Amino acid sequence: MIKNTSRQPTPSVDFNARDSKGVEQQLILFVGSNAVEICSALLDYNYTGLSLPSFSRAELWLKNQILSKSKLPVAIISDFALHDGNVFSFHYGLRLNERLKAIPLIVIARNRPREDKIKALKVGIDDFYIGRLDAEQIHKRIQFLFKFKKLTSKLEVEPEVNLNHFLPLFKMPMLKRCFDIIFSSLALIVLSPLFLLIALLIKAESRGPVFYISLRAGSGYKIFNFYKFRTMKLNADKELDSIIHLNQYKNEFGTSFFKFDKDPRVTRVGGFLRKFSLDELPQLINVLLGDMSLVGNRPLPLYEAEKLTKDQFAKRFLAPAGITGLWQVSKRRLSQLSEEERMNLDITYADRCSFLFDLKILFKTFPVVFHHAVL
Repeated sequence: MIKNTSRQPTPSVDFNARDSKGVEQQLILFVGSNAVEICSALLDYNYTGLSLPSFSRAELWLKNQILSKSKLPVAIISDFALHDGNVFSFHYGLRLNERLKAIPLIVIARNRPREDKIKALKVGIDDFYIGRLDAEQIHKRIQFLFKFKKLTSKLEVEPEVNLNHFLPLFKMPMLKRCFDIIFSSLALIVLSPLFLLIALLIKAESRGPVFYISLRAGSGYKIFNFYKFRTMKLNADKELDSIIHLNQYKNEFGTSFFKFDKDPRVTRVGGFLRKFSLDELPQLINVLLGDMSLVGNRPLPLYEAEKLTKDQFAKRFLAPAGITGLWQVSKRRLSQLSEEERMNLDITYADRCSFLFDLKILFKTFPVVFHHAVL
């Protein structure tokens, strides 16, 4: 059931709507017109829809629901721009309210450039679809985000949502943070001559910046600028589609991770830096800034993180992001590492995360890096 309330000053909806089997349907709020296509497709997944024509009407209706202590939607699916503004101002308004900011916000914007998607994810919008829409994919994404945001916003969880298998939102222990600051500060000072030498070698071989900076999703899906020494030729990201067949992570349903054994985009200096893991050294800056820790789960590029929609995968984002981690010291000697193995190790680390466990992983990292380099 989809209700369009564009002619009604005070929209209403039957929150107790049930399907033919008597199962209560979940409400989605649609804002704008581009979402109409996906509305009818989502009806097959036990949703009921409420459609509003503008951001101002949507915000007013949401606040009225709070004041009347009525149920809120499990997700908001919105156009990028409407006559009364764009989704960024709408998102900002939602974030100002403790209850509204817990509702997943998904944007449908087929004709927008990829830069808008990157900006949207960086400011905290939960998902941004430019290409073909798939109802099953969006359904899974809604369910995942609804549960995850209920957990991380520390709101009262509704009875029908079972979050017993989730961990509490990770909070950096003071001891771990102090260790990170001291270690990264000293390391950056001691290694500054090596940083300068590497920078000169990179500039001597190929044109382009010394550092490669990309957006990554870390603990709690926090998006930040991730630093590495550049090991590829300029504009290598644009060639990803042409070498996707070389990806080590493969399965019949597609993959969320990308790793290439012999990447043709890597320069000679870059190959040397990768062999000895020297390209990772600038992440000490991320550690000092608090974006990452020395030990944790690797922060993921946005194109990888946005594909992790299954509930059980959420745990890997409830641990700190790190330079090294459990899967690096456990599996790096293997020539092949399956996506499932890597994910299970990330989840294991999230379950066992502690300062002593971090020290054990950190001490194992150095011999593993050396062994990998001499192979």
